[in-house]
Amino acid sequence: LLATMAPAGTGTVETTRAAFTKCLRGHLKKSLQAKMSEAEYEVSLKGACDTEREAFRAAVTTANTSSGYSAADAADNAEMQIEDYHASFTDKFADFSSSNTLPADDS
Repeated sequence: LLATMAPAGTGTVETTRAAFTKCLRGHLKKSLQAKMSEAEYEVSLKGACDTEREAFRAAVTTANTSSGYSAADAADNAEMQIEDYHASFTDKFADFSSSNTLPADDS
């Protein structure tokens, strides 16, 4: 029974993850074009993509609680994943900024 339920939750997580990372990529590109400093980018990232971030957080939390996590552990795991994306995009910003390049457009 759990095996048949997992893909539905995973699909929601994957869909919201894709929307969240697409939004983060757009924000990254706009921030590079605006010639933000890394510190400015880090601050702006916290407020970017609110709708997509909250949908992703909710999907991960729901999937985790469906898999047996406690509500607190499920929320902590979702927050950790969001923080990981923020750290990853901050690193990407630094790399692109130092090389004075922009990420490729999504196809």
